[in-house]
Amino acid sequence: MIKEGKKAPSFTLQDQDGNTHTLKDYAGKKVLLYFYPKDDTPGCTTEACNFRDGYDDFKKRGLVILGVSKDSVKSHKKFAEKYTLPFPLLADTEHEVAESYGVWKLKKFMGREYMGMERSSFLIDEEGKIAKVYEIVKPDNHATEISGDVK
Repeated sequence: MIKEGKKAPSFTLQDQDGNTHTLKDYAGKKVLLYFYPKDDTPGCTTEACNFRDGYDDFKKRGLVILGVSKDSVKSHKKFAEKYTLPFPLLADTEHEVAESYGVWKLKKFMGREYMGMERSSFLIDEEGKIAKVYEIVKPDNHATEISGDVK
């Protein structure tokens, strides 16, 4: 996993509307890059809706929120529309960005092992450096945790 103080790995990904986003697009802004396993699953929905509910406050504080999973642009579109998510969901279908941030990991569920996205987030400062790493976050209170760290 990438460490605090390091330069954030660059990326170029499409969002739910087919728009391309790069880290360079957000130079001079604080960015929360949050990785989540799968669209429209209970934990991921809770996390996304908590960010949605606090979105206006985050925006006032100058924070850009970007969600990332391996789901497709089409899947992201359905998820964003279903829950009225006001921020971009980026499609990392080849999990290259997840790998560069160190969140594509071996997971275990019901005795089965597989590679998947770890629910982790990165607060990136205005200079493009990792200001804080949130490893294996809890969907219920992650937005509140971020709120306490963004002044």
